[in-house]
Amino acid sequence: MNISNWLHRQAQINGARPALYLGRDVVADYAQFHAQAAAVAGWLAAQGVRPGDRVALFMKNTPSFLVLLYGIWMAGAVAVPVNAKLHGREAAWIMGDAGASLAFASAGLAEDLEHALPQEGGAARVILADHAGLSQVTSHKAIAGISPREAADLAWLFYTSGTTGRPKGVMITHGMLSAMCLSYLADVDVVTSDDAALYAAPLSHGAGLYALVHVLMGARHVCPVSAGFDEGEILDLAAHHGRVHMFAAPTMIKRMTAHAQAHGLTGQGLRTIVYGGGPMYVADIVEAVAVFGPVFVQIYGQGECPMSITALSRADVTDRSHPDWRARLGSVGRAQAVVEVRVGDDDGQPLPPGEVGEIMVKGATVMPGYWQNPAATAKTIQNGWLRTGDMGALDALGYLTLHDRSKDMIISGGTNIYPREVEEALLTHADVHEVSVVGRRDPEWGEVVVAFVVPRGGAALEAASLDAHCLDRIARFKRPKAYAVLAELPKNNYGKVLKTALREMLAGEGGVTYL
Repeated sequence: MNISNWLHRQAQINGARPALYLGRDVVADYAQFHAQAAAVAGWLAAQGVRPGDRVALFMKNTPSFLVLLYGIWMAGAVAVPVNAKLHGREAAWIMGDAGASLAFASAGLAEDLEHALPQEGGAARVILADHAGLSQVTSHKAIAGISPREAADLAWLFYTSGTTGRPKGVMITHGMLSAMCLSYLADVDVVTSDDAALYAAPLSHGAGLYALVHVLMGARHVCPVSAGFDEGEILDLAAHHGRVHMFAAPTMIKRMTAHAQAHGLTGQGLRTIVYGGGPMYVADIVEAVAVFGPVFVQIYGQGECPMSITALSRADVTDRSHPDWRARLGSVGRAQAVVEVRVGDDDGQPLPPGEVGEIMVKGATVMPGYWQNPAATAKTIQNGWLRTGDMGALDALGYLTLHDRSKDMIISGGTNIYPREVEEALLTHADVHEVSVVGRRDPEWGEVVVAFVVPRGGAALEAASLDAHCLDRIARFKRPKAYAVLAELPKNNYGKVLKTALREMLAGEGGVTYL
């Protein structure tokens, strides 16, 4: 089934229901949303775009993004959403690799993209997605009918963040998207037509994936006027619209919490914040729940199994009465309904509860493979199981706790040390705002633990104080051998800490200030 059928059905029965908002202002009801998307599909067909062709979206968060996304699907084409924070050359490379014939780009991004495309071998035609550029597209004669698509047909080509090289294109099918949405309703949250999805994280990634289930249920879709993430704007829109759902990375929640505390806010209007995309430390989520209340649900997924490996329920995130509440809060929850999850050894064989190994997943939301990359596909999917590259352990009740990416694990003196455990300990120190732990080569131990710390509010950190704090919470051999102070941690466009950059700093020793 073509996933855009969900929009068609909402337009049939709830056409007058408000659908798309820019800030506080409604810009389209469901009938208008559908009509504009159908016009986009008609325009694409007139340009020679055929089912299976790739069309890129290099755009900031605007209502037009959703109109174009659904228009692409109605035409039977494949959407290639590209994070608007990427450099023009990075976007051009993705479009060239995807073989995109067309690209819709926001003002300010289109120019950079057009300049970069010839340098990266891309040949996409760039359409400026401003009012004038889109009016021609959305006023075109609508497509006669939604292009038929099967569950196995490609719908979304998602490019990984590529922190260790060129990104790979994850093939996401119509069937995967359907299963992901139904699993959301079963395992993550209930959605009704009274709800509003607020898009503060990039629509090219998790936030955009969650738009689908909100279309299915006829909810409202709100794009901030800033077209991005601003803590004050987000909290103001939540209070205005009410019953707001949003997807947020842990760094966003940390910033929202600090803003709310500084301004005496409680998150009025927030109904659900689904968090994922990076490690959420226990100290941070405890503080966020104290400020905003029981609005949080955690998910764990990858582009290769979008948004749907595990979920930690609202009840588990909020509960402080269960004897194991802290361990559960440090986990990423239990397997979602549409997948099986196991922890395996080097050969992929399942390990017993409590043992750390590679997290593996199989099910309806696992990708069929990487775009035009059979070697990477064969390495990642083995005997039907997706090998995530993440290390973790399952407990006897099925709660999965992440340790680290396998490449991030530190082996010191022949003993495995998982950076997250050290980071969790340091983050409970009153003067530590952020921390990231990596291994540094050592002739005696092989590797030693080094912690990069960002002080809270300009505090003066002392190595002795951090040492004592760690020794009260973790084994002595896990304690960092050195602490390096930074004003901020290096992060990629998705808010993830770049441990590769930290390792490069250690290797060069330049610019590293130790306590």
